[in-house]
Amino acid sequence: MKMKRSSYLLVFLAVILILMVSCTKKGGDTSSFYTPTSADVTETATLQELQQGRVLYIDNCYGCHQLYSPDSYSPSEWQSILNSMSPKTGMSAAEKQLVKKYVTRGN
Repeated sequence: MKMKRSSYLLVFLAVILILMVSCTKKGGDTSSFYTPTSADVTETATLQELQQGRVLYIDNCYGCHQLYSPDSYSPSEWQSILNSMSPKTGMSAAEKQLVKKYVTRGN
């Protein structure tokens, strides 16, 4: 019985370790990613919001997979992606909105 319990514990710890390793930063260069400037400000997105969205996008999404250029998807596709992925990040609704502003370039 004690041997069975330690086997379960070992399997549990192995699964936790695998999950932790699979969601670590990939160590790539994000400097080539769109960096908002004052020219990118829209009626619905300030420069500060776009810059905060970029930081949140990199910090919350790049931990588990590659990042996609904001131009890779339409605003409605980004909304769908954010709806499905943001619960995995623990971002607040306000943070999710900032990421949306960044990836949709203020739309």
